[in-house]
Amino acid sequence: MQTHGLGSWLPRRRLRNPDKTALIHGDGQQLSYAQLAHTAEQISAILAEHGIRDGDRVAYLGENSPEFLATLFGTVRIGAVFVPINTRLAAPEIRHVLADSGATVLLHDPEFTDRLAPVLETLDVQVVQTGASGRHGASGLSRLLATAREVPAAVETSPQHPAAIVYTSGTTGRAKGAVLTHGNLTAVALNCIVDYDVDSNDVALMISPLFHVASLGMGALPVMLKGATLVLEKGFEAGRALDLIEQHAVTMMSGVPTTYQLIADHPSWSTTDVSTLRRLTCGGSAVPSRIIEAFEARGLAFTQGYGMTETSPGATSLSPAMTRAKAGSVGLPHFFTDVRVAAEDGSPAPTGEIGEIQIWGPNVFAGYHGLPDASAAAFTPDGWFRSGDLGRLDEDGYLYIADRLKDMIISGGENIYPAEVENVLTGLEGVTGAAVIGVPDDRWGEVPIAVVTVRDGVRVDTDTVRAALTDRIARYKIPTRVIVVADLPRTASGKVRKNDLRERYGAG
Repeated sequence: MQTHGLGSWLPRRRLRNPDKTALIHGDGQQLSYAQLAHTAEQISAILAEHGIRDGDRVAYLGENSPEFLATLFGTVRIGAVFVPINTRLAAPEIRHVLADSGATVLLHDPEFTDRLAPVLETLDVQVVQTGASGRHGASGLSRLLATAREVPAAVETSPQHPAAIVYTSGTTGRAKGAVLTHGNLTAVALNCIVDYDVDSNDVALMISPLFHVASLGMGALPVMLKGATLVLEKGFEAGRALDLIEQHAVTMMSGVPTTYQLIADHPSWSTTDVSTLRRLTCGGSAVPSRIIEAFEARGLAFTQGYGMTETSPGATSLSPAMTRAKAGSVGLPHFFTDVRVAAEDGSPAPTGEIGEIQIWGPNVFAGYHGLPDASAAAFTPDGWFRSGDLGRLDEDGYLYIADRLKDMIISGGENIYPAEVENVLTGLEGVTGAAVIGVPDDRWGEVPIAVVTVRDGVRVDTDTVRAALTDRIARYKIPTRVIVVADLPRTASGKVRKNDLRERYGAG
């Protein structure tokens, strides 16, 4: 087993504690580490039969499930690269991920068959459907797993070997694939084990989708590496989450502010036994004080942080003990990560002054798939990742975010880049210009709205625009409101002054 890669994790776990419960899913079904390791090996055999070799890409479109994780580990075991697809993407967005990544095999859940139909008409990709039955009468994954086959030898992988390509929302209207290596994902898992005190006796509830790198890199992988137990949920429902916490004595949970708000608002919140919970992590945006107070009233506190897909994704972490003392901060760099703030000339910004946040560490990605120029531009000459975000460091080294890259909107933990939505809007009949901004929302933190200009005689309203964008982009990216104006405010160079739009329309 001469490998430093993720593919060795399950075999090593099988040697150490084969009967330990790795996964709990559905209505209480359990898989041990030995069973999960066996399933991953069988999937690697299935992939090998489909011609997958070292360096090939394997895509997965599906909800949280044992098959998701087994496919990840089965893929990397033979040196292939895992490409998780956001299940909320529309068909054109899925097509882009498959085509851009060069995936030659796609595994998907049956509920996505209709959405994939137009995609697969134009792409040469082999398809394996989860469940017993596949497409056009073919055997599904569960039936294939039951067929004995020769398991291929594991491929020796170095920390620099690509493990996954995770697509980020495009700042220029085109999603880019961030290449995360075995070393990147191992480093972020180790950071979490150190900074979050992950223990082999932990039981972690996973209600956020694993196709997000935060859920995968900072949720599932640290648990797998430590040999703890993961409770996998296909989706999130506050009442069921509370039931699972009590039923399985959950000790760890991660989510976004909306998740925790819905839990605190649920009628069962005050009567559910949450005494086993010892670690709540929250990302996506700052936790509002009303949520902090609701959980503190029950003896619970949050770990907050900052990061992005390119950092696998964790960059900083704010411990619960510092939530009040460092209110507004996203914390200190993770244990094996460094963060600095640079002035415009690239020199270190003085303490307390705002500059670009730059990140270095073994968790920082290898670059963008197939985009050498964009990859080179993402790093400073001395090798630090340029986040594009603005922030400041205080005298104790705690990071504070001042502004976000290119007006990115975070809605319910999902990143929305306005340029991507604006490109689609300006493609609609009669729309001559568009600007998308985020406005506050009690449930989602922020939601996108669109301010547009239209050709004379054209009628555009919220309902018609939303209907036109359905099935073209993910639902969470579709503006909740469309405002028609005579002209968009612009700078002398022609750029839209979005700050002006926020001042006028930002109250929601």
